[in-house]
Amino acid sequence: MTQARPLTADAMTLTTYRALPAPAVIALRFAAVVTTWAARRRTRIALAALEPWELEDAGLTPEQASAEASRVFWQA
Repeated sequence: MTQARPLTADAMTLTTYRALPAPAVIALRFAAVVTTWAARRRTRIALAALEPWELEDAGLTPEQASAEASRVFWQA
């Protein structure tokens, strides 16, 4: 049996806009995806810039950080 995952804030917001026309809902979903992608990109750039001692504080090895930083922004 699988458990239902709770809705994210974005998903909850989108469910409240059922009265909006379809193009508006599509635009909102697109904006949410682009925002997520931008956050991933910024985070991975910042991760690549960390010093080894900072990675150690975060519990990451340089190899793990490099692998995550090299991923493209659309990969979760």
